[in-house]
Amino acid sequence: MAILGSTKQRVSPSERVDAQKLSDSEFSGLVGKRMAVVSFSAFPGDPRPRRAAEAFAEAGMSVEVICLKEAEAAKKDTFKGIRIDRIEIAKSRNSKFGYVFQYCLFILIVFVMLTLRFPIRRYDVIHIHNMPDVLVFAALIPKLFGTKVILDLHDPMPELMMTIFNTRKESWAVRLMAFLEKQSITFADMVLTVNRTCEELFALRSGGASKISVVMNTPNEQIFRYSPVKLDDAAVSRIGKPFVIMYHGTLVERNGLDLAVEALAQVRQSVPEAELRVYGPRTLYLDDVLHSLSAKGLEEAVVYLGPRTLEELAQAIAQCDVGVIPNKRSMFTEINTPTRIFEYLALGKPVVAPRANGIEAYFDKDSLVLFELGNANDLAMKLSWVATHPMEALETTKRGQAIYQQHVWSREKEKLLNLTAALVRSR
Repeated sequence: MAILGSTKQRVSPSERVDAQKLSDSEFSGLVGKRMAVVSFSAFPGDPRPRRAAEAFAEAGMSVEVICLKEAEAAKKDTFKGIRIDRIEIAKSRNSKFGYVFQYCLFILIVFVMLTLRFPIRRYDVIHIHNMPDVLVFAALIPKLFGTKVILDLHDPMPELMMTIFNTRKESWAVRLMAFLEKQSITFADMVLTVNRTCEELFALRSGGASKISVVMNTPNEQIFRYSPVKLDDAAVSRIGKPFVIMYHGTLVERNGLDLAVEALAQVRQSVPEAELRVYGPRTLYLDDVLHSLSAKGLEEAVVYLGPRTLEELAQAIAQCDVGVIPNKRSMFTEINTPTRIFEYLALGKPVVAPRANGIEAYFDKDSLVLFELGNANDLAMKLSWVATHPMEALETTKRGQAIYQQHVWSREKEKLLNLTAALVRSR
């Protein structure tokens, strides 16, 4: 994997291509066009498909979504003018076979739905969100009749498989995922992905750099309303107040909550008022972490507050002192750029995040407080530094906010719409 250098000097291939496309296209051409969105996830719960679908609907497109059905959700629904059809499939995350079976079943159902609907609805664009990558082939029949197909690669499946199943790069399963990824990119008319590191990775494996563009996952500005850093906040006394470290997100091993707990035990030796507040849906991994607290003497210092809406998370961030991204080292965390970084920065909060390619493609040590990926001791040192150097931490955050401002959703949304309008005009 390529090691990326200074973000200040690098211009990615997609940014050069996008600049040209943005300069000579207007998304007014999307008005009245028809789009189908397909996602093997819940809608509107999954943020990336939701924001994209909302953007297309606001631009005047007729948008319908085919997605997974959650337990209490209606099979047919409407959300902000977007028609939703939900497919009920029990999700299995316990084995490779379980993944393959549910993916194949979903692809087959979507293939039939798109094929039967196309003669009537005549989609102009079909927007496919991975995983799996091969879900893009469900759009085969409409594509044969001229529909443009967008493949939105949220995650690289080979790296995710290596991380989840502890599988070697040379294994047949990982090589198969890489082969299917390449074929899926070749089939699509346009490919979107989430950051520069993934863009380079997909371009290297597929040879299709010219069709790959970056549209980043950044926060909804209406929910995470921008709050400029106030350096005088550093002078406010914390005497009698806890030093609040916040974690929010998926509670799985690769995201390293146990690493944050291990670091917290060290932080409290010099900052005894430090506490960790945890937000996210309960998992078996979380239960294991919570059960370990008594042995560390941290029962009162770690507070699990459950899942929250985006609006509630924004309020929680406003009340914390620092956000933490305590990732463990894996192929996946090396290339990921967590949206949570931007959520903390939007609200003017310091962030302690790992030194990894996907993060350092945008940030450096002057704009984020970086720790060695997977190193609890270094994480503890950086959290303690934020607690004891509030002015310097806020100055770092201010520089991080300047980078966030370059990638706010309004800008990413405009890029998405212009790229799609250019694609539609090429029909």
